Amino acid sequence: MSEEINAQPPEKLTGIKLVKVPETSVGINAIKSALTQIKDEVGVVKGIKLLKNLNQYDGFDCPGCAWPDPDAKRAFLAEYSENGAKAVAEEATKNKVSPLFFTTNSVSEMTKWSDYELGKSGRITHPMYLPEGKDYYEKISWDDAFQLIGKELNNLTSPDEAIFYTSGRTSNEAAFLYQLFVRQFGTNNLPDCSNMCHESSGAALTQTLGIGKGSVTLDDFNHADLVIVIGQNPGTNHPRMLTALGETKKRGGKIITVNPLPEVGLMNFKDPQNPLKWIGSGQELTDLFLQIKINGDVALLKIILKLMKEKEAENPGTVFNHQFIKDKTKGLQNMLLDLDRYKIEDLLPQTGLSLDTIQKATNMIINNDKIIICWAMGLTQHKNSVDNIRELVNILLLKGSIGKKGAGTCPVRGHSNVQGDRTMGIWEKMPTKFLDKLEETFQFQSPRKHGFDVVEAIEAMHQKKAKIFFGMGGNFVSATPDTTFTAKALQNCDLTVHVSTKLNRSHLIHGKQALILPCLGRSEKDYQVSGAQFISVENSMGVVHSSQGHLEPVSKKLLSEPAIVVGLANATLKKTTVNWTKLISNYDLIRNKIEKVIPGFKNYNKRVRQKGGFYLPNNARDNNFKPTHTGKANFTLNKPSDIKLKENQFIMMTIRTHDQYNTTIYGLNDRYRGVLNERRIIFMNAKDMKKQHLKSLDLVDLKSHFKDKERFAKGFLVVAYDIPEQCTATYFPEANVLVPITNVAHTSNTPASKTVIISIEKR
Repeated sequence: MSEEINAQPPEKLTGIKLVKVPETSVGINAIKSALTQIKDEVGVVKGIKLLKNLNQYDGFDCPGCAWPDPDAKRAFLAEYSENGAKAVAEEATKNKVSPLFFTTNSVSEMTKWSDYELGKSGRITHPMYLPEGKDYYEKISWDDAFQLIGKELNNLTSPDEAIFYTSGRTSNEAAFLYQLFVRQFGTNNLPDCSNMCHESSGAALTQTLGIGKGSVTLDDFNHADLVIVIGQNPGTNHPRMLTALGETKKRGGKIITVNPLPEVGLMNFKDPQNPLKWIGSGQELTDLFLQIKINGDVALLKIILKLMKEKEAENPGTVFNHQFIKDKTKGLQNMLLDLDRYKIEDLLPQTGLSLDTIQKATNMIINNDKIIICWAMGLTQHKNSVDNIRELVNILLLKGSIGKKGAGTCPVRGHSNVQGDRTMGIWEKMPTKFLDKLEETFQFQSPRKHGFDVVEAIEAMHQKKAKIFFGMGGNFVSATPDTTFTAKALQNCDLTVHVSTKLNRSHLIHGKQALILPCLGRSEKDYQVSGAQFISVENSMGVVHSSQGHLEPVSKKLLSEPAIVVGLANATLKKTTVNWTKLISNYDLIRNKIEKVIPGFKNYNKRVRQKGGFYLPNNARDNNFKPTHTGKANFTLNKPSDIKLKENQFIMMTIRTHDQYNTTIYGLNDRYRGVLNERRIIFMNAKDMKKQHLKSLDLVDLKSHFKDKERFAKGFLVVAYDIPEQCTATYFPEANVLVPITNVAHTSNTPASKTVIISIEKR
């Protein structure tokens, strides 16, 4: 089944080309790539109009990453990234997936297509229905689709037999209505994409600092003395971040990069907003590169902490910020005592680094106080990922580098409103205060039992304890771990429903019945009874701002996500305290309700209309840690990796190509790693290849090992790369089939997609 789901059998592995890895990122090549995509998908004239409005004050928010826009002046030229431009081009494409498309392409035939081919098919124009036992989707009216969903939901034995998933691109308004509907229906089964990416960040930061979000603003990068980027590849996944790092360097700050791969974007870049810099050698970013072994992060951070402790003992008061520690923190002595349990010589092999290199990094930390630490899924998708982030916080607390300008935590989130969705109540275990306020505002009794997160939802569907899956955006089967297991879980459902803009793999891995509900894109105008509407989103630094599309919808049969929720509620809820239809007549009415329920949204409609929007409250940014269980910022005790590889085993991490955003494949080139025209590849250290008797482009099968169970992914090409020994990397989602569903992070339950133990078998 795994080969069917991944839909790219080994015999198609042709045409791969390996080229020299570029020395700089972004610049003219990125602009060319973006413009080529725009031209091919939407045409030059329409494309230029689109880009002119992307991430501007009166424009629409990029449907890609959540990196913030500048508070003040925004660049007229390229206030977006290469992949942001590609995301917009994909959304505004000329290609359409109409009812005629579905009459000529069966589900069984489309399962053989690659994810790239599926995505390039175009925008879905009408609601479509797949009856039980059929192989072709059929056109269905919106009313009939809603009635079908409502009937199936109301036939459930319990509301907890339904799963309501959310992607990170859903607007604040849609997310708020969605969670309200789900809770009025009677369940907290609200898993979302955060469960698979930054859930570990939220868990660690809530325990230590009292808020599950980062503490810095974009302006803090202008004042930082030192920025540490760990477990992140912004050149591909958050390219606009490179501009912020460039500003840090211009003002004399230093950058330490910690990553298993020497990603081009963090080494050198050319600012796309400054044509004068498109030529030349570019701007060097990284001052010190630590090429760490996969999941060696806690070991590295413990060595740094031990070296800091030794230096402080030699010269008391020169390393630790004792006043900050005394006034604002708890647990220092326990943390320092715990460090004594570990020996540097035992930790060092886990890192793959020399002690001299780690000492250099430690000295840079010791000699600076305004420190920002940035991270992404390279830290959050391990068994001990919560430990990773708490250990970072330990370093910041020792230096007093929280709650001051130029210093703090910076978890860099992916999808454009993934943080806003959580703020709006998309979480399976929202706090009691939120549920109390929801009940008070809407006069109903909200369920209190915690719902399923993503992993629990998959297991429930697999065990047939959950019978309906509703996906508000996203590509669930491609985004989740253990592809074969997840596919079977979805196929066990009585009904699967996906709110989507484009065709994806999840439409083909379906329940007994399936629906595709096509929605408006970010770039499109949204008309309701009172006229044109705007939505709002929250970026990765807690700024809430407006977004309004400028294009006419590609089809008259599209509905906005808020309108889809309302149609769903009206068809499902027999008793409701909400006038759903009135709420979507004017989105100001939704925002009025949000203001009543969620702290920080006072005068929402007025403030969101201000240029750039407004910041939400952030206790850690304000140097206030009262929300923690101790009322202060907490030092913690954390464990390094316990993975022990057997002979001929490797750690595999899943990564994205430069021609991809999340599960959306824009093209088949990974320009920054020198791999063109192919995705089924495995990066290996040349020494490991020699030991395994492998040569470049040998065809291999991969086998993962977890708790005596094996999973297989067939037909990958070996590519020699600069990666630590016993470490390998493969592309997501092609290798997701190897990620065990039960190999998860403690506390956060996030799949450990960055630490998969594999063996490699040559064909």
